[in-house]
Amino acid sequence: MKEEIRSERYTDEDLVEFKELIETKLGEAKDNLELLIEAYTNNGNGTEDTAPSFKVLEEGNSVRSKEENAQMAARQQKFIKNLENALLRIENKTYGVCRETGTLISKERLRSVPHATLSIEAKNTQNRRR
Repeated sequence: MKEEIRSERYTDEDLVEFKELIETKLGEAKDNLELLIEAYTNNGNGTEDTAPSFKVLEEGNSVRSKEENAQMAARQQKFIKNLENALLRIENKTYGVCRETGTLISKERLRSVPHATLSIEAKNTQNRRR
């Protein structure tokens, strides 16, 4: 197996652009997480749930909604962690380098998936192995 030297990296100007993008997405993700957590931890003890006729249906729907919100919150937490890791890679100046091939991930991919650690080619190869 040939050892690749990782001499390629994005310029400091590129890294600033990506950092701004990631920080914006991180702020949005944290706001969304807060809303999701609020949605599944809300007890709903208002007066609207006192009518007995639909109480059973509402409770079943409420449980399902809380479970869905909890799952979405877990995914959002993972997304936040991935974005925070991307910021670390920017600080280390390793951001945008494919962890499989050592080549640069395209700017287009990083703009759409700023926490990507694999190039499109490496991701496709990984998917074919599954």
